[in-house]
Amino acid sequence: MFQYLKRIALLFVWFFCLTLHAYSGNETEKMLQELDKNLSGKQTYFNQKNERIKELTTNLKQTEKSGQTTAAFSLCSELIDEYKSFDFDSASKYVTHLNSLAYKLGDKEKIAQAKIKSGFTLLSSGMFKESLDSLLSIESEKLPYTLKPEYYNVIARTYYDLADYNSDDYYSSIYRKLGTAHLDSALALLDKNSSTYWASMGLRRMKVDDYEGAADAFNYLITKFDITDHTYAIATSSLGYLYTLMGRDNEAIDMLIKAANADIVSSTKETVALRNLAVHLFNKGDIKRAYNYIKIALDDATEYNARHRKIEVGSVLPIIEGERLSTVERQRKQMLNYAFIVSMLSILVISFFAIIFLQLRKINKVKSILQEANNNLRKVNTHLIEANKIKEEYIGYFFNVNSEYIEKIESFQKNLHRKIVAKQYNDLDNIINNTDLKKERENLFINFDKIFLKIFPNFVFEFNKLFGPEDQIMPEKGELLNTDLRIFALIRLGITDNDKIAKFLNYSVNTIYTYKTKIKNKTIVDRDLFEQKIMEIKAI
Repeated sequence: MFQYLKRIALLFVWFFCLTLHAYSGNETEKMLQELDKNLSGKQTYFNQKNERIKELTTNLKQTEKSGQTTAAFSLCSELIDEYKSFDFDSASKYVTHLNSLAYKLGDKEKIAQAKIKSGFTLLSSGMFKESLDSLLSIESEKLPYTLKPEYYNVIARTYYDLADYNSDDYYSSIYRKLGTAHLDSALALLDKNSSTYWASMGLRRMKVDDYEGAADAFNYLITKFDITDHTYAIATSSLGYLYTLMGRDNEAIDMLIKAANADIVSSTKETVALRNLAVHLFNKGDIKRAYNYIKIALDDATEYNARHRKIEVGSVLPIIEGERLSTVERQRKQMLNYAFIVSMLSILVISFFAIIFLQLRKINKVKSILQEANNNLRKVNTHLIEANKIKEEYIGYFFNVNSEYIEKIESFQKNLHRKIVAKQYNDLDNIINNTDLKKERENLFINFDKIFLKIFPNFVFEFNKLFGPEDQIMPEKGELLNTDLRIFALIRLGITDNDKIAKFLNYSVNTIYTYKTKIKNKTIVDRDLFEQKIMEIKAI
């Protein structure tokens, strides 16, 4: 008995440990561990980006000193690309400088290019009105072909982000329609074999709630094109969002992890992937990671000064923080409960021994009762088998009697006819004319069919399983069984003698043999096993 209890205890400990470590053993956990490692070392990527920025800044100053305004414009544009989604204040500073260089050059194309850069930078910080003011001041019809796709893309994203930020059914619907209209203009100009086209197509499908189509577009983008880390982050983050809406949470988590890693490598601070990942992990009960990720997401949004991102993160952080504090409190209470449980275990074990001893005595008594009950059940089953056998034999007997009865009627009819020939009338001719043997036999068959199908309701279905689709045997409309089925119905009842079957069905023995042979030739099972299969058809 002690060994039995020991095994139960070990099984409980094993199950508890398995539950604790199940989550950490899967691929997602490995990806999360890699993300944790990258987050702790993200300063390395920031330093690399700062080095690139430092080099560009030095080159810009030298270029401006030498009076090369056109080259300075290109370097300033590169600096903005480095700062966008990394440092809003610096990006905004160089956008202003880019505008001044464009006006200094007096180049309308460069002025428009500077305004597009300005619109994107303002959009990234959540300054939607200012972004639209900058973008809508551009005369789009006068833009060169090379700038139009970028212009339409930026203005489309501005309207989309404004719709999400606004969260009003009426105005958000208007903004989404405007965004889609501008994105359609961009798509019409883009090469369908370009990464920009598929990134734009994925965004469009997502915004019109075509989740499957959007997922296909983004998957095509990340698998078919050599894209930047930042573009990869946007695509995988979008896939994470789409999979969440489609209820594919595990895939959503994997994509958001990939997006967060790509954001780290590309030194992106204006991001949503880490925040959305934190929400998923919170829902799965990984409170510690969720809290850590949401804090990092808030720090990044604050450092970049993305107003709308800070609001989005701020709406989630208190919930996760509250749950984290609740978890700490629950853990403290659990420790106290464990201490109490451990102190009670010894008492419970002793009690279990006493209860088990008493239960064993009861079990032995129950075993005796069950054994007796089983013996009684076997007797009942024997009686049921006998009753079924009697039922089948009775039905067979009943049909034989009816068959003999019809034969007697035939004999009686012949006698009556002889009397008529002998002019022994006495209204016998009326009796003969009123005797319809064919009708009597049809009624016999109908009664047989009804009784048989009551006992074997699935007979026709099971019978036809023994044939291919083209050789199925089905009764005509108004029939319960036909001659083919009736022959094997009699066999199922145990009437295997061809002579008896022939008498009952009013056929010759040769005819019955011909019917059986023809049917067996069509079966898909072994002909020698055909009648055995018929006998295996179950009664109700």
